[in-house]
Amino acid sequence: MTSLAERLDGGLIPAVPVPFRGDEMDAVAQRTYAGWMARQPVAGVAVWAHTGRGPHLSADVRRQVLDTWREAMPDRVIVAGARDIGMAIEARRGKADALLAFPERQDPIGYHRRLSRELPVIAFYLYEAAGGVSYDDRTLHAILELPDVVGIKVATLDSVMTFQRIAAVLRSHPSKLLITGEDRFLGYSLLLGARAALIGMGAALPDVQADLLRARVQEDWPRFIMLSEICDRFAQTTFIEPMEGYIRRMLWAAAAEGALPADACDDPWGPSLPNDERDAVERLVRDARATRA
Repeated sequence: MTSLAERLDGGLIPAVPVPFRGDEMDAVAQRTYAGWMARQPVAGVAVWAHTGRGPHLSADVRRQVLDTWREAMPDRVIVAGARDIGMAIEARRGKADALLAFPERQDPIGYHRRLSRELPVIAFYLYEAAGGVSYDDRTLHAILELPDVVGIKVATLDSVMTFQRIAAVLRSHPSKLLITGEDRFLGYSLLLGARAALIGMGAALPDVQADLLRARVQEDWPRFIMLSEICDRFAQTTFIEPMEGYIRRMLWAAAAEGALPADACDDPWGPSLPNDERDAVERLVRDARATRA
């Protein structure tokens, strides 16, 4: 039987947002989006993560979200964000394949051990300004030594030095996956040893990003450089201040791809953004498609 790590290795796992109209999830748009993503070359998706506003959603909405993605992607990996045992149990009952463990300051090793009793776990190193915890090397080693921890997703936003430190830790755990969450330096993080990508940027242009991972594995350097440039421009348009606005920007980008209705792009918990930002995102998506073609 193929292991979870093997299913993720070399793959893109978009952290998918939830389409809203005002304060209500648009269930039809959600199904449309899941169907569109199922046609893309992705290893799976991550639901209930920060991009998917998992901690903000009611248990009923989380269930609907997971059910929709599980139905659309019966044979691919569904990772569900979990900040506590309750969410982990919900994920297991909803037939998720793995958990993305939200950062935990108190007893992080015990926390990951408890979550892993429900489903395999991907640990999560997140920069502190976004609510993360700066796990030291000793803590990272202890988490990675847990048998049901598959690997770790690293999202520092802009700290190459931190990513380099964690990549060095992973070299002592060759069976564990270093999973990049670095939208702003995706290509470089792959060169540092990341073997999969779990990123919010994957919510749109997923085929471009999946192709970037393939180019890295195949060491097709001209294609890798070309695709890295496209992804860098995309990130520089969507992952900007106010940083919480990236979720709305990714919904705009998905709509520009035809994956969502143009008016199902609200994020009830994010900041309002000016219309010229949407114009810039839509223009970038068009330019990326033209460049890749």
